Amino acid sequence: MNYGKKTYGSYRNSRRQREEEGENGEEKREQSREERLNHLIDFPEDETQEVTLVEQLRRPRNSYRIYFGPHYVTVHESTMIRYGMTKGSFFDKKEVLEIVRDNERQIAYVQALNYLSFKPRTSGEIEQKLIEKEIDPEAAADTIRRLEEEKLIDDASYAQEWAQQRVTGRKKGKVLVKQELRRKGIDPELIDDALEALGDDDELRSAEDLAAKKWRTTKGDLWDRKRKTADFIMRRGFSSEIARKALDRVLSREGEDAEGLGTEFD
Repeated sequence: MNYGKKTYGSYRNSRRQREEEGENGEEKREQSREERLNHLIDFPEDETQEVTLVEQLRRPRNSYRIYFGPHYVTVHESTMIRYGMTKGSFFDKKEVLEIVRDNERQIAYVQALNYLSFKPRTSGEIEQKLIEKEIDPEAAADTIRRLEEEKLIDDASYAQEWAQQRVTGRKKGKVLVKQELRRKGIDPELIDDALEALGDDDELRSAEDLAAKKWRTTKGDLWDRKRKTADFIMRRGFSSEIARKALDRVLSREGEDAEGLGTEFD
């Protein structure tokens, strides 16, 4: 990646573009939701209507279009079966609207399960994915609650496992891990609990391993090697305090002096 070629202006423009895309995306999602209900605008309010035709659609998969004369709704197969939406059955407008809302929740749940089938996800990741799929925010929130109740997602466990794997396995510091978990939409309190449970010893050992490898491959005078090694550790997400401790241990084994690693690395 050519980080040096990206100017401040281009970053500012790309940020503005993302904000505009977010606004346009919300407008499109709202328009899509309205379109799904447009076919019911003239649906009679005070009398039941007969299902005149049930048509299976090629896309979306497992979807059916239920016709009430000139009016229709599109529902998932499981919704159609649950409500007995067969030809000749009768529904009033209130019932149909409730079916549409329930169908939205069912579609959200099915899509969430599919998203989870690849690897564990956080509640924030799933909710964002559903919104991108034009799922109603209320249905998305209901789906998150259902998945939590069924123990299919658990942000606290996810944060703990992620922190443990990233610090001890990938040799990344708590500062960087905290940023990663925030981007995944995990509650800050759960992040703090996960990092606190991990402890400082595991982090220090990982930083020490990095320091030892970097020290052996770094050229230059003593001071320059100290600076480069400490800087490398902090770029991996370790605090300046952890970096100093790790480098101090490495230098002690190497018979070098760790003095001089002061506040300039903060």
